[in-house]
Amino acid sequence: MIKRMILAALAACALATSAWAAAPLSGPLTIVVGYPPGGGSDRIARLVAERLKDRVGVSVIVENKTGAGGRISAQLLHNADANQNVLLLGNPAVMVVAPLVYADPGYDAQRDFKPVSLVSSYKFALAVSADSPMKDMKALRAWLKEHPERFTLGVPATGSLPHFFALMLGDEIGQQAEVVGYRGSAPLISELVGGILPQAIDTLDTLLPQHQGGRVRILATSGTEREAELADVPTFREAGIDLAADGWNAFFAPAAMPQDKVERLARDISAVMSDPTLQKAVRAINLEPISADAAQTTQALAAYRKQWEPVVRESSFKATQ
Repeated sequence: MIKRMILAALAACALATSAWAAAPLSGPLTIVVGYPPGGGSDRIARLVAERLKDRVGVSVIVENKTGAGGRISAQLLHNADANQNVLLLGNPAVMVVAPLVYADPGYDAQRDFKPVSLVSSYKFALAVSADSPMKDMKALRAWLKEHPERFTLGVPATGSLPHFFALMLGDEIGQQAEVVGYRGSAPLISELVGGILPQAIDTLDTLLPQHQGGRVRILATSGTEREAELADVPTFREAGIDLAADGWNAFFAPAAMPQDKVERLARDISAVMSDPTLQKAVRAINLEPISADAAQTTQALAAYRKQWEPVVRESSFKATQ
């Protein structure tokens, strides 16, 4: 369903933006990213910023406001006034998970922000060490039936989307996983490569370079179709597990921003995202580019919430500040 919405958004935006232009903004535009430089969120923000400046007629600045799993950036943005040219690059961890697992995340995800433009999606993958005897999901499932106490799944952070995907996987195969949260992907991959951790779930853009470098082996991916770079790796559904899911990156404006400015920025960003050169650059960092206006983004995000919110609620997971 979400894929169909994205394809419809791409087609609609191509028509909507082809003859549209506007005067420059009144001042520089700031894009706030809640994660350090070099990560997937930061990289796509900078790819968009570099091309967006020509559309909006002013400089576009990316500011990394890290901390609290991205919540610091959202807390800063929701207090912005109507005159500020500022956007947040948000993801499900900030906009879906945090409001459900923290008693007070410091913002109301649906009241304090306006969806502007969905720009990318990403998949998840399950991987083992390259030295693991588990060559495919069939072998892993057979081994886990014999050794259910060894069903340990490492994830980059407790309460992250990979964490909840791991819980979904356990439900689908009828075995309860012990989910171990790390402080980021780097230590997770280090212990996976070293054989300390038997299995891990992370985003595909994180695991794919490790797989291609021969350090880990991806056994399945979360898409509805195989990845072009992983023609010999099945989806979970192809491996007999009825499971498909993805995450996303989207721009949000503070609730105080006038709606006409929100829609103007949405058209500008969707026009930028329709450029084949940028789409190629986004795919080069193992993300799938999306072009969508404000209304299409609102609709797509509602579908994502419908998928993920029940999983988070049913897990009964609660985070501490």
